[in-house]
Amino acid sequence: MATSRLLCSTAPTIFVPLPPPKLCLRARATKGGPLHSKPSFPRSSSSSSSSFKCKAVGDSSQTSFDPTVYQGIYGPWTVDSNDVREVILYRTGLVTAAASFVVAASAAFLPDNNWATDLVKQNLDLLYAIGGGGLGVSLVLIHIYVTEIKRTLQALWLLGVVGSFLAYTNLAGPAGEGLVPYVVHNPVAVWFVGPLFAALTGLVFKEGLCYGKLEAGLLTFIIPTLLLGHLTGLMDDGVKLALLGSWMALFIVFAGRKFSQPIKDDIGDKSVFMFNSLPENEKKALIEKLEQQKLSQNLD
Repeated sequence: MATSRLLCSTAPTIFVPLPPPKLCLRARATKGGPLHSKPSFPRSSSSSSSSFKCKAVGDSSQTSFDPTVYQGIYGPWTVDSNDVREVILYRTGLVTAAASFVVAASAAFLPDNNWATDLVKQNLDLLYAIGGGGLGVSLVLIHIYVTEIKRTLQALWLLGVVGSFLAYTNLAGPAGEGLVPYVVHNPVAVWFVGPLFAALTGLVFKEGLCYGKLEAGLLTFIIPTLLLGHLTGLMDDGVKLALLGSWMALFIVFAGRKFSQPIKDDIGDKSVFMFNSLPENEKKALIEKLEQQKLSQNLD
């Protein structure tokens, strides 16, 4: 349960207040997304200034805000156009990664001496690069409450990219092969590309844990099992093909089903991200304010 709370970004209970309250957000000093917005808390009337910008939730003149208000741990929040854009890009990155992988992996199932097979095999490294790029975009935009976990997944991806480049320039290239065929023919090369797939495994694990998606849970086991089986040589080709085919099918389902989710699901409780962006003194003040409100409610 604790792990789920650290990884998951599930939106809280919805309420739609009438009349629309004022949702005060500190004006952005830089070009930042919605996660850079800071929740305000009460100050004396003498301290009010133009550094605060209040917008009426549900006001038709504010087109960047969804009129629906979600009650977060640290206060109310809304979905704005930046949130929508980030979630769409996140999901598009997953679709790009899945489509590239499926097309590249299809070479293992297509008949030899076929134009489609030849076309795929000639572009395996390009498909690998496109898929890796799509995964990278998703890892930049993924919403995980604990920054250290997110940075770890990004570091694994970067390590895999660097490893792939080194494997190509120092091993595959001199041998006259592309990177993907070289890894297929030389299992030890999995050490170079493995971190990238470890990042993918972490992403699908997070999705499976947060949303209870069976395909994501199965991918969490299939991806490392296939790679380790190939690396160690303890898995025969028939089992490899069965796992590869399962990976392809589940990856398509996984990426496709992301677009059936509400946008708010991939955002999570935005008040947490807003809270984390506050300086320590403002965090303390906001926590004290919330504790006082809770105490007052209990007394009532």
